[in-house]
Amino acid sequence: MKKKSNEYVDVVKSSGDKVPFSKKKLKESLIRSGVGDLVAEDIVAKVSSELYEGISTQQIYNRAFSLLKKHTSVLASKYKLKKAIYELGPTGFPFEKFISNILHYSGYKVRTNEILAGVCVAHEVDVVAEQQHLKTLVECKFHSDEGRYCDVKIPLYIHSRFNDIESYQRKDQTELMNLTAGWVVTNTRFSKDAVAYGQCAELYLLSWDHPKGESLRERIDGLGLYPITVSTILSKREKEFLLGRDIVLCKQLLGDRFYLDHLGITEPRKEKILEEIELLCAV
Repeated sequence: MKKKSNEYVDVVKSSGDKVPFSKKKLKESLIRSGVGDLVAEDIVAKVSSELYEGISTQQIYNRAFSLLKKHTSVLASKYKLKKAIYELGPTGFPFEKFISNILHYSGYKVRTNEILAGVCVAHEVDVVAEQQHLKTLVECKFHSDEGRYCDVKIPLYIHSRFNDIESYQRKDQTELMNLTAGWVVTNTRFSKDAVAYGQCAELYLLSWDHPKGESLRERIDGLGLYPITVSTILSKREKEFLLGRDIVLCKQLLGDRFYLDHLGITEPRKEKILEEIELLCAV
């Protein structure tokens, strides 16, 4: 049997689905990290020459990341953004803190893990975001499995909670919350039915690639609010130490750099870490 050209192999996604390899998508993902066109083309060419039938998208990512890291560690950090968000697990609590910080730097006043009364039961809300006396309830759904979609059951459930709280607010005139919207935020993707339900129920859905123009990825890049887990210099143990002290953003580490002393990091290495973090935070 004639061997397929490297350019036309099928690759295996994290979900297990097979799709044709796309040079265009690989190049676009590299360009988004800030790399120049020529460097992106060079990396795509090298990765393409090493492909084989059934290679996983994770293996392709690992190779492209390795080549990009040799070019510049800062751009490699930006390139690993999606993976870095998964590294905020496994509990999901750091992801909630991450989303609350994105909202804070977007002009909202935020509170986390609020207990709000509903007509039927009380509800713990991940994030309450206030802007101009209008309040939004945000539920964060973190998945550690990259192949998992956020299906329609999630927005259905969140919408019912939002309605229960909103109904209570209408009945209790002493509590003027001015609720305007419910959000569901996930680090993965929403299924088609979930998106359709969100649009119908006027529930705002935010994921890695949705909605176009205001997706989680685009918000992070636009604000320069990268999670501490993007660092290519910090070790896993060091990242876990910082997350355990609510240092979720690179920007936070710049303000609380004394934590690097607590970790016993040498001055030369500390300078490298802070240089990387400062470049990541520059928008």
